[in-house]
Amino acid sequence: MRTFQMPQTDLTVSQVALGFMRIEELSDADIRALYQSARDSGINFLDHAASYGTDMHGCEQRFATAVQLSPAERANLVIQSKCGITKNPRTFNFSYDSIVNTAIGSLKALKLDYLDILLLHRPDALVRPEEVARALDYLHSTGKVRYFGVSNHQTGQLKLLRKYVTQPLVVNQLKLSLTHANIITQGLLINEDSEHQSIDRDNGILDYCRLTDMTIQAWGPYQARVIDPATGKLINGVYLGNPAFPALNEVITRLATKYAVAPEAIGAAWILRHPAPWQVVLGSTKPARITAGAAGSDVELTHEEWYELTVAAGHRV
Repeated sequence: MRTFQMPQTDLTVSQVALGFMRIEELSDADIRALYQSARDSGINFLDHAASYGTDMHGCEQRFATAVQLSPAERANLVIQSKCGITKNPRTFNFSYDSIVNTAIGSLKALKLDYLDILLLHRPDALVRPEEVARALDYLHSTGKVRYFGVSNHQTGQLKLLRKYVTQPLVVNQLKLSLTHANIITQGLLINEDSEHQSIDRDNGILDYCRLTDMTIQAWGPYQARVIDPATGKLINGVYLGNPAFPALNEVITRLATKYAVAPEAIGAAWILRHPAPWQVVLGSTKPARITAGAAGSDVELTHEEWYELTVAAGHRV
């Protein structure tokens, strides 16, 4: 597993992270096995969110109960959580009280003294960035959170936050997979206004993150929730082994054989081959898939192989 020093921080992090969105129904033994598979693969970065689970902090509590981190093990990990999504009803809330109380709730649920990173989970249309700044300053000055970032934010939203927030924003977690790759592939058809792929939906977020030294965390790295341009129908599930993507899976299988890895590794390697600072967030509840995906960190695709996969996924170059 390759590691890197996350820009704007003193954190050394694995290129692949383990997310805990779907662990609520697992047994303690299964959660421990999932965690151990990540650690055995060299993963030191754990991704949580207050909203994961049926109730707020549900998955965070399940993780803490099952794994019971020792102080020594905690020191070897980088632990991230997210705030801003509330439940019953589901809303987005970046008020001072919501951010602070949710972060404290995550610390309690995870049985931690501090979070390494706290993300603002999804944009709040009613955001008052002055309140966000005050909340982040409080959490940092009291030692509860070391660094901050966002999830699913586009360029304009980040610029607005940065007008007021004094803490560095070090992460943007964005959906990205071979078949859901507009943040990368839009630029391949710039100025081609008749092409669906040429539409910039995120206001140049990829280049903005690179220009501002933000690490991009790719969630949903195997998701295939895209519109089939031939039929106009929604393709769900994962693209790996999906009969809707025969050309892509043929290339993935061939490259997996070449590099002696599982197909999951090729999907992760495609993301990590891009020169922006990336982390791939794996969300499977199956230890074998975590091991398989983590191996993508050690696969260095050639320039030609990266573009071959891109074209096979249905993107124009």
